[in-house]
Amino acid sequence: MKLNDYLFRNNRRKFLKNFSLALGSAAFATPLVSMALGDSQQNKKKLGIALVGLGRYSKGQLAPALQKTENCYLAGIVTGTPSKAKEWQKKYNIPEKNIYNYENFDEIANNPDIDIIYVVLPNAMHAEYTIRAAKAKKHVICEKPMATSVEDCQRMIDACNENNVSLSIGYRLHFEPHNQRVMELGQQKVYGPVQTIEAADSFVIDDPSRWRLDKELAGGGPLMDLGIYCVQGAIYTVGETPTSVTASFGKVTKPEFFDEVEESISWQMQFPGGAVANCTSSYNNDANRLYGKAANGWWELSPAYSYSGIKGKTSEGPMNIPNVEQQARQMDGIAQSIKQNKFSRVPGEMGLRDVRVLMAIYEAARTGKRVTV
Repeated sequence: MKLNDYLFRNNRRKFLKNFSLALGSAAFATPLVSMALGDSQQNKKKLGIALVGLGRYSKGQLAPALQKTENCYLAGIVTGTPSKAKEWQKKYNIPEKNIYNYENFDEIANNPDIDIIYVVLPNAMHAEYTIRAAKAKKHVICEKPMATSVEDCQRMIDACNENNVSLSIGYRLHFEPHNQRVMELGQQKVYGPVQTIEAADSFVIDDPSRWRLDKELAGGGPLMDLGIYCVQGAIYTVGETPTSVTASFGKVTKPEFFDEVEESISWQMQFPGGAVANCTSSYNNDANRLYGKAANGWWELSPAYSYSGIKGKTSEGPMNIPNVEQQARQMDGIAQSIKQNKFSRVPGEMGLRDVRVLMAIYEAARTGKRVTV
């Protein structure tokens, strides 16, 4: 085994032994030895990111945010639509050599301009392209949910470990100051031990052709897409992984839309410290809230998970925290961890944990029984 490989594996083994997967963002600041970047690349002012999949999120959020980042920049794109390639090339001045399609994607291994591959594809495609990116020796950011099965999550982690590249999940709210304040209030017991959490994230889907309604592509309905924010919010409020869950599916009111995935779902998570989280998610409602109650006070974010306009208050008054460019902070934070050889704040192990919780919630809803996580 090469020295670099040994250092990476040994440091990672020590890290995984000593950290708790349940903790909030502060838990993931332990140094990481990553050998995917040579000295010259580590000293680059900005790392090059290639976006894989040019849908709404890439177009509306990630690409504009990459015009405001300090540690990374939009270096390349991967798309199966030639017209999109031309549009993006012109708009963002992307060199022809940094434009790929899904057939020649693996050739990205030979491109020194690209350091990080950001997988922004339908959920069921996350595993394939994360693994291919890892084999190309590129660091990876994968959108949430990490994958549609626990097994795929583990394969993704294994591939990145084997190729000595970092794997991060697109959990932007770990870089958002209102949600960071919730982590502090709950985990540091500012108002005493957390007793109850309420989390809801829903929106109305009005187009039955959306890929999110295709179970093969999405892996599930609003729980996978929106409910994961509630799972995350509850976990980083208390800094613990739930021990068990109960759940139930909501009534289907639009069978022409929801013949493959759930329309809505409600669930409860029990935490080892005694806190209980009551959560809901739907594709036929509007909700966006994270509330916590402790022994001596409470706090609330509403909206809690939006790309902008997040507002917070506590039992003492408004939080008075400014909004930020969330995606820019997220990508800058991840790029900085790579440049500084530190562990990602939002590592693949966190994504695996969350998918395991999601699968337990689905099992609980199907069986009507309490399921141990």
